[in-house]
Amino acid sequence: MAILEIRKYPDEILKKKAEKIETLDGNLQKLIDDMIETMYKANGIGLAAPQIGISKRLIIVDTSPRQENQGLIVLINPEIIQSEGEILSEEGCLSLPGFLTRLKRKERVLVRGTDRKGKEIEIEAEGLLARALQHEIDHLEGTLLIDRISPLKRELFRRKYLKSKK
Repeated sequence: MAILEIRKYPDEILKKKAEKIETLDGNLQKLIDDMIETMYKANGIGLAAPQIGISKRLIIVDTSPRQENQGLIVLINPEIIQSEGEILSEEGCLSLPGFLTRLKRKERVLVRGTDRKGKEIEIEAEGLLARALQHEIDHLEGTLLIDRISPLKRELFRRKYLKSKK
């Protein structure tokens, strides 16, 4: 297993829609293991393949550090098939280090995907798990956290962030 580089804003791969995964093979299993190790090393609760430079529809989520009775979830080609309610909460992203914002998300979601063994699964989630699943699926669509805030806040962030990188 290996720790992979987490791509940071404004890396172009973060803006691309990820490709569907057609084949579950040894390379995919290694990628999953590497993503898991990378997420834990970064103290994250979720990671999407585009965040490590791979434009594939793969996410991992583990909210157990902050939410009881949860564990590691690996989802290939995930999609939200139902959602309801709305909740405002603070959110951050490994690809936007140091940036936190309050954001509205759906309170409950039903997500369908394939696990790492090729079995189709559905996950009913609420609270932090629902938020994490929505956040990671956004990455597969090329949507970043800053794409969900007002244009003014986005421009202020962009200027401050790019200035800090000089």
